[in-house]
Amino acid sequence: MSLNKECEKALPQKILRRVWRRGRGSVFTADDFADLGERAFIDIALSRLAKQGKIRRIARGLYDYPVVHPELGAMSPSLESIAKALAASEKIRLQPSGAYAANLLGLSEQVPMKIIFLTDGPSRKIKIDNRELIFKRTTPKNMAAAERLGGIIIQALRYLGKDAITPAMQARLVAAIPPDQRENVLKDMLSAPLWIRSLVTSLLLKEPSSDD
Repeated sequence: MSLNKECEKALPQKILRRVWRRGRGSVFTADDFADLGERAFIDIALSRLAKQGKIRRIARGLYDYPVVHPELGAMSPSLESIAKALAASEKIRLQPSGAYAANLLGLSEQVPMKIIFLTDGPSRKIKIDNRELIFKRTTPKNMAAAERLGGIIIQALRYLGKDAITPAMQARLVAAIPPDQRENVLKDMLSAPLWIRSLVTSLLLKEPSSDD
C-alpha cells in the first residue's frame, strides 16, 4: 500500500478523535484539520464520516458533532458557533449587528431567528432549519471596533435608534460593560455616530467605577 493510501485510510479516525476532543455541539470545516493531511483527503474523510453518521454535514463545507437530546434527537448547532467556525476558516472578522447585537447586551428580549454579522469578508447566507445566518460585507469604518464590546454597543444602539433608548435600557447597557473594559469602550466610541458616542460617553463618565 502506498504512503498516500495509508494516510488516506488513517485520516478519518484522526479527524474523529479531534472531533471527540472538541465535544458535542462543536462546528468545524476542513480547515480545522489542515495539519492532518492533504485537503482532498480531508474532504473525502469528512464526507465519509458524515455518510456513516459519525458527524453531520449542515451546509456545504460545514460539519458538526451534534448534541443529541434523548427525545428530540440531534439538535441544531447554534448560529454563533457556525459563525465562529466560518470566520476561523475564512480568516475574516465578524461584527454582530441588528437585533442580535441588542439581544447580546440585554437591550432586547427578542431572540432573532435571523442573525446578521457585518464582515470584512464576502457576503453570504446560510439557512439552518428555520434559522438564517447572514454575513453582510461592510465598510472598514463599520468594522473599526469589530470583535470588541464597543462594536456590539455601536451596532445595537444603531439598530434600536436614538428615540428608543429608555432609562432602563441605559442602566442595562452600563451593567453590560465591565469596569475594566470601560476605557476601551470609550476609545471605540470614536468611530460611532455622534449621538451614540455622546450617550455612551455620558453614561460611563457619570457612572462611578468599582474602584471608587
